[in-house]
Amino acid sequence: MTPVYLDYNATTPIDPAVAEAMLPFIHQHFGNPSSGHEYGQRARQAVEEARHEVAALLGCHDDEIVFTSGGTEANNYAIKGIAGLAGPGAHIITSAVEHPAVIEVCRFLSGSAPPPKALGQVTEVEPEGGEFHTKTRGCSLTCLPVDEHGMVTARQVADAITGNTVLVTIMHANNEVGTIEPIREIADAAHARGIPVHTDCAQSVGKIPVNVDDLGVDLLSIAGHKLYSPKGVGALYVRRGVALEKLMHGAGHENNWRAGTENVILIAGLGQACRLIRDNLASYEEHMKRMRDRLETALRDAFPGLHVNGHPRNRLPNTSSVSFPGAEANHVLDQLDGVAASAGAACHSDRVELSSVLEAMRVPLEYAKGTIRLSVGRYTTPDEIDRAAAEIVRIVTSQIPSLAAS
Repeated sequence: MTPVYLDYNATTPIDPAVAEAMLPFIHQHFGNPSSGHEYGQRARQAVEEARHEVAALLGCHDDEIVFTSGGTEANNYAIKGIAGLAGPGAHIITSAVEHPAVIEVCRFLSGSAPPPKALGQVTEVEPEGGEFHTKTRGCSLTCLPVDEHGMVTARQVADAITGNTVLVTIMHANNEVGTIEPIREIADAAHARGIPVHTDCAQSVGKIPVNVDDLGVDLLSIAGHKLYSPKGVGALYVRRGVALEKLMHGAGHENNWRAGTENVILIAGLGQACRLIRDNLASYEEHMKRMRDRLETALRDAFPGLHVNGHPRNRLPNTSSVSFPGAEANHVLDQLDGVAASAGAACHSDRVELSSVLEAMRVPLEYAKGTIRLSVGRYTTPDEIDRAAAEIVRIVTSQIPSLAAS
């Protein structure tokens, strides 16, 4: 029997309609989009049609979309692009629960050695002394702490802004616990001081409405493989008037934003994926929430002491981070028969490696080490949920019998 896939936050399968949209550019329309002849122009048309679909989904102008190799590149471009023009001494504000594709970029720019932690107080990371190899090194970094739900507030952001602040970068929705951050309020607070705002929307696009004007952001990143499009493609929204230092140099592709011949095949897929979301988001969102709630209900019925991480209301409809106190997540996952999920901690013989998100949320060790992330998708069925719940109950009960309901 095919395993039940409950790891949609890690990656999604390619939607059949997306695969179909890519085929002509595999078999027929192989031209270079920069070529002036018919082959090239057909490819260029596909790129621009896809750009329009991404822009329509996000509610922005077509020329504000830059295609990238994925969410990681989009995040790098946004953060390094702002910092590069500002130069050494620039100050960046981020949070303790960001994806590595954001926090590691900030660490690089600040020259910080250990990962910036924020457990209860603001952590200021000052640049290392000495010479920097590029002008993008030498920033200072404020890594904001979060509450027990993984939430950052606009007041924290406002209080952290200094005269040297050049960027606020806070994710829209967390990849591990699903908490949705108050990006509009954060953007308003930053804009009141003239500071641009970037948000990583890799997890939110395709699950909840994402509109650049509703969020009020200046830069926004998406990752194709999180929304039923191929791996290796993404996009960065850059609001008109925002200036970035170029990340990749060469010819004038992507309106001179990003050098390199466009990957027409993957871009066509991303465009179709965005069209599907625009046409069906309400039904996708409702289905995922129904499946997520069905799974959590089954687990709560079996384990009254179950702890669900993340904000109780402002949470992605598909994400369930559940903690089984006393269990070890990697042992649970290793023993599950026919269920694919991910752990919130890695337990070794001499130590327990917690995710930075659970650590920042101050989840107690007993709970954190028994945390599993279960994320459903548009293809998840009630039967799969019931099979997965029964298997999780079986394995956790075998490890910690006292957790089960009497």
